[in-house]
Amino acid sequence: MDIASASIGMNQTLLSQNVSLAVTKLALNSAQQNGAQFIQTLQASDPNLGNIIDLKV
Repeated sequence: MDIASASIGMNQTLLSQNVSLAVTKLALNSAQQNGAQFIQTLQASDPNLGNIIDLKV
């Protein structure tokens, strides 16, 4: 293998890793936003939800 093809191979691998990382970051950001919206929706429906526990003795 010559230096040129090794360099191309390394650059293609680096590009592939960078694209994969960017897609993963987008998915993570989307999941965080969806989670925050879900929590806001739950809190808006009943602000006391989860604050009161009924116990039977």
